[in-house]
Amino acid sequence: MGDLALVYMVAGISSRFLGKIKQFAVVGDNGETLIEHSLKQALPAEFTKIIFIVGNKTEAPFKEKFGNTYKGIPVYYANQFYDEAKRDRPWGSTDAICSAKSIIDCPFVVCNGDDLYGENSFRILAEHLKKSNTCATLGFKLGTCIPEQGKTNRGIYQTEGNIITEIKENFEIEKSRLAEKNLTENSLCSMNIFALQSEVLTELSNVLQEFKEKNKDDRRVEALLPENISSLIKQKKIIMNLYPTPDLWMGVTNPGDENVVREKLRNI
Repeated sequence: MGDLALVYMVAGISSRFLGKIKQFAVVGDNGETLIEHSLKQALPAEFTKIIFIVGNKTEAPFKEKFGNTYKGIPVYYANQFYDEAKRDRPWGSTDAICSAKSIIDCPFVVCNGDDLYGENSFRILAEHLKKSNTCATLGFKLGTCIPEQGKTNRGIYQTEGNIITEIKENFEIEKSRLAEKNLTENSLCSMNIFALQSEVLTELSNVLQEFKEKNKDDRRVEALLPENISSLIKQKKIIMNLYPTPDLWMGVTNPGDENVVREKLRNI
């Protein structure tokens, strides 16, 4: 088996957490942090290297916690730097993985470090990369990834068979009003986890360079990975398979979410 990288985007610190690193929130009964629990789910898929895409405020804590190996697997770090004099935030998730371009030299799975995707989810994507030279992603049922009350945004997959034709962003989704947007609770949505071939980073880097030049005076705009992948799909520069997953997605966005995640994990 060739190399297979697991890439986590953990660069940002949310202001909602008052400077705390939410990936270090304890969600396991034995004291496992969110990121450790995600690694526990992922490692049975036999990744050969782990890459953390960190920021200036998360680099030192992650290096202190994980060092250069985790359970015998080499650990690498890439810094998603941005000029705080010119920007209010990093350039987004596409910039995050392009920040790691120099150390991603093999097929890889990239995902958020503050989400739990499930052991089957990582295995499905890893197995795809072991046997195919195309890309892939997972579809989670929309009804399980939106709040009971309030609104949220989600990327919804458009497909032909099991091949994605577009990832279409839907805004202000409400669970009680899905039909108004031609959606159902079984519609498959993106939760920002992708299996990519390393060559895709060249295409994404080109997209990112054009985006930065076009938006060089905007302090807040971000290049978002699902949107940019969708663009490459529509231009037929990549082929992406879609797999539904039996796993339940869980994430930490706001303070208190870790309590919800902890309780759900106990009931699985």
